[in-house]
Amino acid sequence: MNLKDWESSGWLKPHKTSPKEISGLFKVVDRELSDAGQLVISIDGRFAHAYQAALQLCAVFLYSSGYKASRNSNHYRTIMAMPLILGASRDADAKYLDTCRNKRNDAEYRMAGAISKSDAEELLEFAIDFRKDVIKWLTENHPELSR
Repeated sequence: MNLKDWESSGWLKPHKTSPKEISGLFKVVDRELSDAGQLVISIDGRFAHAYQAALQLCAVFLYSSGYKASRNSNHYRTIMAMPLILGASRDADAKYLDTCRNKRNDAEYRMAGAISKSDAEELLEFAIDFRKDVIKWLTENHPELSR
């Protein structure tokens, strides 16, 4: 499948982004990474902030490619579109983030304390490195959207 197939299935809708919108996403990413690095909040909170940063970075890929996820399964579609855009080499990253999505949902809606300290630290480290990858990709593929 590709992005056009996902659009035909109703999972994505066309979206025209702008440098201002992409810059706004990076501001959210930077805030979330900063919040995730705080030690005075819960481990669940740190994980949720790191997850939100990674999700917004996935949105940069999707928006820059001319799409936005539909409301149904928005987080899942935003994450799983990454390998469609970047190639199969990012399948493992998408699966990892989808696992994180499920953990965040459990911690947020079902059970406090469901996240381990190592889970939160791992996701924060992933998101920090991922941010660098997204900036590189954006600069190479959509310099008009780069900040």
